[in-house]
Amino acid sequence: QVRLVESGGGAVQAGGSLRLSCTASGYTYCMGWFRQAPGKEHERVATFYGYISTTYLGDSVKGRFTISMDNSKNTLYLQMNSLKPEDTAMYYCTAGGSPSICSSQASLIWGQGTQVTVSS
Repeated sequence: QVRLVESGGGAVQAGGSLRLSCTASGYTYCMGWFRQAPGKEHERVATFYGYISTTYLGDSVKGRFTISMDNSKNTLYLQMNSLKPEDTAMYYCTAGGSPSICSSQASLIWGQGTQVTVSS
């Protein structure tokens, strides 16, 4: 089972930036980020499909967040710019062990999460 280790969360003011990192212990077909704010359901933020070199960004973060991958380090990055208070959440790194899992976004491997707090 691949393990995921996240880093880079923290507290910033609105308009600021943060970069999240997630390193996988082995090969994955896709990696991505979900987030969960208090009292809300998980929201898919972004996905990097390594096997087809395609990315997905949720509507709420398009134009502000960028997802990228360093294959040599098995590390995924989420660059978050122009942060808003509504971006406050626990951010979870995810990984898919097959193309079908990546396509369905079901049965993903999850990291422990890193907290992002944006103050107004």
